[in-house]
Amino acid sequence: MPEPTPQRMAAPHPAEPLLAVIMAAGRGTRMGGDLPKVLFEAAGKPLVRWVLDALEAAGVTDRIVVVGYRAELVETALAGMPGVSFAVQQEQRGTGDAVAAAAGLIAERIAAAPPAARLPVVVVCGDSPMLRPRSVADLLRRFHELHADCLVGTAVTEDPRGLGRIVRDPRGRFVGIVEEKDASSEQRSIREVNMSTYVFEARALLESLSRLGNANAAGEYYITDCPGLLLADGREVQAIDCLDRSETLSVNTPEQLAAVAAALAGRSDHSRP
Repeated sequence: MPEPTPQRMAAPHPAEPLLAVIMAAGRGTRMGGDLPKVLFEAAGKPLVRWVLDALEAAGVTDRIVVVGYRAELVETALAGMPGVSFAVQQEQRGTGDAVAAAAGLIAERIAAAPPAARLPVVVVCGDSPMLRPRSVADLLRRFHELHADCLVGTAVTEDPRGLGRIVRDPRGRFVGIVEEKDASSEQRSIREVNMSTYVFEARALLESLSRLGNANAAGEYYITDCPGLLLADGREVQAIDCLDRSETLSVNTPEQLAAVAAALAGRSDHSRP
């Protein structure tokens, strides 16, 4: 029996083209086996299908999936999905490098858009099946209202371990994102976390990607540095606490996969706004 088509929300601003980049290149070494992590199944669907369906339900139908490890398996699993195209990350050098692999396709979308149009690009992880259509729609709405160059979707959680922390100044304004391995002990106590859910203006995204460096503990290129680069240039960048705590559930181990599968099975809004 074919899978049901996700119920689609109206796009927040139909005049604007909408695009998403889904980071799906990793292996997931702690998962066991040799499948790409995004192809492990939860509640009857591969992780990446939950993400793609949530984006579609939020009105984002043009979706670029960045593949890498065993790319052919991911491409085969998603073959025939309308609006899905692929970019290849040749080496896994971090999340910024993954999004940069889609730079050529993003540039094509910019060239095809009306000259004065702003092109919002939603950037998410392919192993985040708890992503809700409502969260994506809320970020897109705020992006439009604020005329933003970058919005970072955040959540507040009791257990921030393993997640990047949102750093704010004394007035509560967004300052940047610090990865846990690079964070001070004070920063690690922050409970507002980055959920790898962003909306960038397409031109601003490409500009910031071109300036990324890898002077960090992992020697990788982080997409999390892009908001800070844009902020330093005086661009409109904000972190919005609009994500549900359930969306902080991540999949890095078989135990976490089981927990996410149980949560999805009992959730009523995973395919609706």
